[in-house]
Parts: sequence; structure tokens; C-alpha cells
Amino acid sequence: MKEDMVELLWGGLLQTLYMVAWSSVFALILGALLGITLVVTEKGGVLPVPRLNRVISTAINGIRSIPFIILIVLLLPLARLIVGTSLGPTAAIVSLSIGAAPFLGRIIESALREVEPGKIEAAKSVGAHPLTIITQVIVPEALPALVRGVTIAVISITEFTAVAGAIGAGGLGSLAIRFGYQRFRTDVLLGTVLLIILIVQVLQWSGDYIAGSIDRKRCKSG
Repeated sequence: MKEDMVELLWGGLLQTLYMVAWSSVFALILGALLGITLVVTEKGGVLPVPRLNRVISTAINGIRSIPFIILIVLLLPLARLIVGTSLGPTAAIVSLSIGAAPFLGRIIESALREVEPGKIEAAKSVGAHPLTIITQVIVPEALPALVRGVTIAVISITEFTAVAGAIGAGGLGSLAIRFGYQRFRTDVLLGTVLLIILIVQVLQWSGDYIAGSIDRKRCKSG
């Protein structure tokens, strides 16, 4: 029984880590594009395009208002189109990425807004190109906040994988439902919960450590 539990938990853990890793990468790419665009296209921004800003903001709010379990179902046809199936960890990555991207976009937007306007204005005054201002002023200055925000988003994606497990995504969430709950395997259920807690703790510690390291280096250089 113990060997069976270890095998089940190990397989579920690998599937969960696979989903979290790839979903985080794709969500970060999409979220960064959304968050940076929202900041630079607002009125008074580096590249002000208020109409585009409103469209993107409305789209983000619309997607974020949809419960994740419903969003997964809505995205099943897209997942089938992209990866050829609507079941399994790979298919879940599509839904996880799209579902997390708007949330991550808002987090990145919030982090970038913490940059002192004076530093941006100083870069503008010397004729810096907008792309230079974004890559060498705004993003570097907001880096600690960005790291903390991305950490929160990745932890949320980890939680989303458990929800996705309810509709055949695999991973620890699916394991907890199929074996822990439906087959009354309390040992498996507790094991999945402990593993998810461990993943979240490692992610949070790593994010705090990286953000703290950046802060300490800035203090020394300052």
C-alpha cells in the first residue's frame, strides 16, 4: 500500500510541476506584455494610446471575472486545437496560461506603477527611446516588486492545477479527487495536500529570497 501511494504521489507531483513550470512561462510572457502595455499606453505614459489601454483593460477585467473552472471548460476547444487533446497536463497548460495571464498582467502593472515618475521623466528629458525607458528604467526599478508579484502568480497557478485536475488535467489535484476522495484513500489525500503545501512554501521562500537579494544589492550599491 505504501509503495502504491509513493508511486501515485510521485507521478502526480511530476505532472503538477510540469503544468506549473510551462504555464508560468507562457503566462509570464503574456502577462508581461499586458502589464507593460497597460502602463506605457495610459494617458501620460511613455507611449500614450488611451483607446488601446481601455480595450486591453476591459478584456483583462472580462477574463478575470470568469470563474477558473468555467474558463477551463470554455478553453477546451482551443486546447484541443493547439495540442490535439482536451485531457491531460499538456492540454491544461493552455487553460492555465490564458487564465493566469490577465491576473499576472495586473500584478505586473501594479509593480511597474511603483517606479518613481521622476526617474521616468528624467529619462524622457534626455531623449531616451521609449523602449530604452521600459527596459532600462521602468522594469529594472520595479524588479523586486515584479519578483514578489510573479511569485504570487505562480503560487496561484499551482492552486489552479488542483482545480484543473477536476476535469482530467492530471496532477495532484486529479489524484486527490480520483483516489483520495472517490476511493476513500485518506493517505493519498493527505499526501497530495502536503505536497501542494510544500510546493507553495518553496515557491514563496524562493521569491522572497530573490527579491531580498535584489534589495540588498541595491542598498550596497547605493
